Amino acid sequence: MTTIVQNLPNLNLPPIPNNRVVALAYDGLCIFEFGIVAEIFGLARPEMGPNWYAFATAAIEPGPLRAHGGLTFSCDGGLELLEEAGLIVVPGWKGLDVPVPAGLITALQNAHAKGARLASICSGAFVLAATGLLDGRRATTHWRYGAALADRFPKVQADPDVLFIDEGDILTSAGSAAGMDLGLHIIRRDFGAEAANLVARRLVMPASRDGGQAQFLLRPVPRDHEAHRLSPILSSLRDNLQETPTAAQLAAKAGLSERTFLRRFHEATGTTPARYLTEARLARAAELLETSRADLEAIAHIAGFASAAALRRPFHARYGLAPSDWRRRFARSSA
Repeated sequence: MTTIVQNLPNLNLPPIPNNRVVALAYDGLCIFEFGIVAEIFGLARPEMGPNWYAFATAAIEPGPLRAHGGLTFSCDGGLELLEEAGLIVVPGWKGLDVPVPAGLITALQNAHAKGARLASICSGAFVLAATGLLDGRRATTHWRYGAALADRFPKVQADPDVLFIDEGDILTSAGSAAGMDLGLHIIRRDFGAEAANLVARRLVMPASRDGGQAQFLLRPVPRDHEAHRLSPILSSLRDNLQETPTAAQLAAKAGLSERTFLRRFHEATGTTPARYLTEARLARAAELLETSRADLEAIAHIAGFASAAALRRPFHARYGLAPSDWRRRFARSSA
């Protein structure tokens, strides 16, 4: 048997203001959600350099603690770990009817006031909502819990139809695997697309799914032959960024009526063909800004924009940075 070893690049990532990530642990811990956080932020990654995340687990209550599946575990410390954290992640919660301890609420409020970002996976959104810090903000959770979140916390703008929501200093994600999408999104925000892509490759999963993509709700599933028709359409849009086909043209290529095509496309991606194409173009522009020395005008054309001016506004709206600032922050020195 031949073994193929692929050397990982040394990214030597730039420092971020606070790289300390703390995951909360509790009796009845959701193992899968916690595992996502530990895998994404807690795994040693020498290829990232010395500025990668420093990870710890904080117990919110005295032990011994139990997890789903009959496991017992211990943690690195208690709620005092939140005091110095840059990112705190709530990986699920014990149950929708289980009150959030007052001490945990206070610790999260204090950490947030000191500048920590807060994030949740699945039912962990109920913990963040209990702090009051989500009042007036959008938040998501597993689609099964969306109505309960809206009912119990009416000041929260609950949106159970998306994978994750980034409110800057507070981020929420849908059920289970959507936590991986949120984790990769955070890495991209902190260290850029190349770092997120490398972690995704280690996880053997797609580099990113847009947070606005729909959750897998209980909707009619497209028949197999129709789902098969959409796959080459999606690939074609990503591979031909300089083309702007109409919905009618895409529908004809898929062998569907325009109305049926748009409905099926939205069921598969949670968005429209135009928005899907724009997202693909912006992602390509961000990648080129990080990995090439091409000027902005050339990058804009390669990514499918008419000019650098046409790229700047949607890029800033999507990523919160101008293209030039993105390059200064994330470009590899070897590019």
